Amino acid sequence: MDQENVSATLTVAVPAARVFAVLADPTTHSAIDGTGWVQEAVDRAPLTEVGQIFRMDMYHANHPNGGYQTVNKVEILGPPHTIGWLTGQEKDDGHLEFGGWIWRYDLAPLGPSQTEVTLTYDWSAVPQFIRERGIQFPPFGPEHLTNSLHHLAELVSGR
Repeated sequence: MDQENVSATLTVAVPAARVFAVLADPTTHSAIDGTGWVQEAVDRAPLTEVGQIFRMDMYHANHPNGGYQTVNKVEILGPPHTIGWLTGQEKDDGHLEFGGWIWRYDLAPLGPSQTEVTLTYDWSAVPQFIRERGIQFPPFGPEHLTNSLHHLAELVSGR
């Protein structure tokens, strides 16, 4: 695959500010997740600044530990239009290591009560040594992005 990102777009019938507020709340991420891997927010504070760290409890049957924790670092924050974070892990010595993949949401208002939401998973910055570990990118099918957007739409519309 030459392209090193995958994205999906969905229009939701709510204002961009409402969508952004839900995305900036880590406690909603497990309900939005289209893979079923995100379990619960460890850090529950709203995302308010670039560089902010938030952790998520995860589960994946193929992960060596099953349950694990990711560390995320807010990389892009432009309310109410963009939000994105790098995902990584905390090493045993407390050092944070990010793999180079980013989750990004772009929100385009289509009027006062409609928003076009694009979710992008981009792995173009993944260094060669990580790629050589045999990790497949993306580690899920594109339908998981579409699933996430549908979950987000249900959440923001109160369904």
